[in-house]
Amino acid sequence: AKAAGAKRAMMLRVSVPSHSPLMKPAAEALSGYLDATTFAIPTIGVISNVDVQPYVEPQQIRAGLYRQVFNPVQWTKTIRRFIDEGVDTVIECGPGKVLAGLTRRIDRSINCVAIEDPEALQKALETSRSSTST
Repeated sequence: AKAAGAKRAMMLRVSVPSHSPLMKPAAEALSGYLDATTFAIPTIGVISNVDVQPYVEPQQIRAGLYRQVFNPVQWTKTIRRFIDEGVDTVIECGPGKVLAGLTRRIDRSINCVAIEDPEALQKALETSRSSTST
């Protein structure tokens, strides 16, 4: 990685080779599910982690989800794009807090919320409601 220009490289213990070409077969399997899923046109663009571009067309969003399975994601650039767009809160849904931690390292001014379970979701909703009512 350093030979390719990386400032820092470290081995990670992972259960799957996410965001690498080794995941192409998984992306192919996911593709069928994405095609069978109805996507509404969003009111704001969905930023792709692969190319950091906003998409509003359902087929573009499907393609972005498919591509991010086997391509490197541009998380730092994505967070910088969020900041440029005026985003001040990032919500991570699912197990773990990896993305929230990475986001804090990129820019500590962004509020990061990790939602791992229904209780955390309820707490986040209550916090959101109380902050918008004042």
